Amino acid sequence: MSITDNERSFLEEVGVGFEQTGLPRMAGRLFGWLVIADPPYQSPGELAEVLRASKGSISTSVRLLTQMGFIERYVIPGSRHDHFRLTEGAIKKLINHGLEQEIKMFQNLAERGLEMMKEIPAKRKVWLKEMQSRYTYLEKNFPALLEKYERERA
Repeated sequence: MSITDNERSFLEEVGVGFEQTGLPRMAGRLFGWLVIADPPYQSPGELAEVLRASKGSISTSVRLLTQMGFIERYVIPGSRHDHFRLTEGAIKKLINHGLEQEIKMFQNLAERGLEMMKEIPAKRKVWLKEMQSRYTYLEKNFPALLEKYERERA
């Protein structure tokens, strides 16, 4: 199976993006390939070949992405191998995971900073208070924003 340099670069970028949300880079590369693959379902052998990865690494990534609801098993009648493809709601789940993780992380950092600086004058805590306020707002309103998007899309 051939893959272009641009596609390989894209897969690496998706891998780095996954890594930044706390997920393994290989899982991101696998997800990225399933986003652009033709056909949109791939066997573990095909995944290992195109991603230049061991079968063990592919198996671990498939298991993780399946547990997270990003990919699912796809059975081709008559085929002796399982195949995997993105789930119907994969992109929505990806957005939820990435943004929820980021929102919670920065909110926790702000709270930790404010706790650490509780004896410090208020004017030195302005940035931390703003950070806490913004991320608390995002945490509260993010689900409603996604619901609005889904309604408008439908």
